[in-house]
Amino acid sequence: MHGLNLVQTLAIAALPILFAITLHEVAHGFVAWRLGDPTAKMLGRLTINPIKHIDPIGTIVVPVLLLIMGGFMFGWAKPVPVTPQNLRSPKRDMAIVAIAGPASNLLMALFWALVAKLALVMGPSLGSIAHPLMLMGKLGILFNLLLMTLNLLPLPPLDGGRVLTGLLPGPLAWKFSRIEPYGIMILLGIIILSQGFGINILGSTLGPAVTFFETMLYALFRL
Repeated sequence: MHGLNLVQTLAIAALPILFAITLHEVAHGFVAWRLGDPTAKMLGRLTINPIKHIDPIGTIVVPVLLLIMGGFMFGWAKPVPVTPQNLRSPKRDMAIVAIAGPASNLLMALFWALVAKLALVMGPSLGSIAHPLMLMGKLGILFNLLLMTLNLLPLPPLDGGRVLTGLLPGPLAWKFSRIEPYGIMILLGIIILSQGFGINILGSTLGPAVTFFETMLYALFRL
């Protein structure tokens, strides 16, 4: 965000990023509970309290470092535990649980678009907080759309990978799911290589989708 120092940028970015990541996980747990698995509910993870979901590395260290470096924004919360055996139809329902996360980010992008619109319309009455609120809304839109599209990549343990696992035939799904323990390392490796060699692999992959949804929201709310 041009014209802001690091402290100002972090202050504006903190709330949108925290809630984008935590509500993404709550959505997984809530849908799992509705489909028969009470694991997340029993562990107290169906709460919007960010403290319950914060992963020190994924929620704080990685996003802050990437923000400082001016690179691709990325982060994660502690995954909400799901017990597939408790689900009514484990293979199908795990795919539904997975898609709930990106769906929540799309809803949050709509919410932050509304915040930005209110800041724009009520600017004179809001005084000095109007501009920071506008920036917060726009960052909330961007980060949620990034998190949504990133998680839809067909790479386990990302949500897109789990959805694909639910759609593949049994033996092929089992083979594909074996990638999961290495998925985050593969993703971090791509991000690090992109930063080191200046090749924006994820940006060029996700950029068109993010731009499409961002343009639609800006047009819808006339931002």
